[in-house]
Amino acid sequence: MTEIIQARQLTKRYPGDVLAVDQLDLTVEAGTIYALLGPNGAGKTTTIAMLTTLLQPTSGQATVAGFDVVNQPSEVRRRIGVTFQEIVLDQDLKGREVLDYHGQLYGLPHSQRAQQIEALLRLVELEEAADRLVKTYSGGMKRRLELARGLLTAPDVLFLDEPTQGLDPQNRSRVWDYLRALREEQGLTILLTTHYMEEAESLANQVGIIDHGKLVTEGQPEALAAQLGADVIRVSGSGPVDSFVTRLKQLDYVQQVHATDGVLQIGVDDGHHRLAQVVTLATEADFHIEDVSVARPSLADVFLKVTGRALRDA
Repeated sequence: MTEIIQARQLTKRYPGDVLAVDQLDLTVEAGTIYALLGPNGAGKTTTIAMLTTLLQPTSGQATVAGFDVVNQPSEVRRRIGVTFQEIVLDQDLKGREVLDYHGQLYGLPHSQRAQQIEALLRLVELEEAADRLVKTYSGGMKRRLELARGLLTAPDVLFLDEPTQGLDPQNRSRVWDYLRALREEQGLTILLTTHYMEEAESLANQVGIIDHGKLVTEGQPEALAAQLGADVIRVSGSGPVDSFVTRLKQLDYVQQVHATDGVLQIGVDDGHHRLAQVVTLATEADFHIEDVSVARPSLADVFLKVTGRALRDA
């Protein structure tokens, strides 16, 4: 597969010595959905801004569709579509007018513009609302209109910054369906940022977890979760954690143990079968269990392992 996005040592430092993105290496293959997963403030939006030429890197380099984001910004812009974290629409235009003016700015001929607008309005299910003012749209309708606008110029790469933030579950699911269809039917490459675990798990071929501006791990969602073991027993409590962990690591069915702030993630071969033994071992180690659960490993568990804390909001 062809690499359509490449970043090497990409760095952005703001005044006051604020390091937003720290020597980021990133590769996205053509025709895939790549999710950049991380908490607010992790550097996701800054990364998108540099890759879409809106922000100049402090150091490092990046190419999109074969063009350098610093030295060839116009060529990059011709080949990308973008939707931003905050909704950016003229509230006093009609939905159809938003798309039409966008097409004019990109120099699309009238006939081509009209044809693509109709097709995109059908795709995002806004045909009936196309001639209403944007100010009358719900949040979900505005997100779908922005998606249509991003697709109007038939981009090679679509960048989506938190595309479903603030949407209810129904509208979020709709956007997911559109994005899957774009990749499967048109081979479109999509790079999206999100702090929703289920969004990354549901959509992405590849996930990169970013925190404090660094890409801390990446891989297919299932493969990342599988590294934790067949099942994860999560234990929280108080007591001599080190003693408990030492005893756990001596068991042949324990694949790995990760402890953070009194919470232990224990990767095992069969969680329900091993649960009683783990509880017994905790008692022997004088570790007092306050809560215990068994589940298949998820991206949330991976995030906790690689960052040392649960996914945060700020």
